[in-house]
Amino acid sequence: MVGSIGAATSSMSAEARSFVDTNVLVYAHDTTAGVKRDEARAIVRDLWESRDGCVSVQVLQEFFVTATRKLAQPLETRTAASAVEDFAQWRLHAPDAADVVAAIELHQRYDLSFWDAMIIHSAAALGCGVLYSEDLNAGQRYESVLVVDPFVS
Repeated sequence: MVGSIGAATSSMSAEARSFVDTNVLVYAHDTTAGVKRDEARAIVRDLWESRDGCVSVQVLQEFFVTATRKLAQPLETRTAASAVEDFAQWRLHAPDAADVVAAIELHQRYDLSFWDAMIIHSAAALGCGVLYSEDLNAGQRYESVLVVDPFVS
């Protein structure tokens, strides 16, 4: 399982922190994802090794639902739960009401879906310079966060 690679973590350096969106974690566990799986696994492995990986509670929730219900070959509940436990060892953003309001402001400012704005806000709140995602505009900077689509050459 990808999540267990280097599962022991300590404090991470703010300069190199990278936020990982749900789709990257899902591809890392999707045995039918081909090249995207390889790319996602490499990112996850590198972030375990560098200890610079960041996620939010939202990402963990979306990962669990997607991995157990929406994949062609869904993960067993226990396997997905174990991956969630592993990724929860990364730097984790657990939004509160003020974070929801901040995400609403991003939603309005950038004309994003609320959920995408929440991801961006979580990345910024954790001090991430990079957000790995295929769901947002690659190369776009939102506040201090640069979106990188790891599946585009």
